[in-house]
Amino acid sequence: MQEIIFMIQDSLDGGFEAKAVGYSIFTEAESMEELKERIIEAVDCHFEEGKKPKLIRLHYVKEEIIAA
Repeated sequence: MQEIIFMIQDSLDGGFEAKAVGYSIFTEAESMEELKERIIEAVDCHFEEGKKPKLIRLHYVKEEIIAA
């Protein structure tokens, strides 16, 4: 496996949430740096040694609403 993609968004409770695309991996944290650490830990726990992706790609999605 070459890479895994995580979609990151702001949490309603504050902080950030990350969900892997195509895998049952979810984690959350208060800061972006903490989230990155937790994503690495979650990937390490989910995959066996030798089957882990070489790259972890993060897509940060921020939704904003503008009243016209």
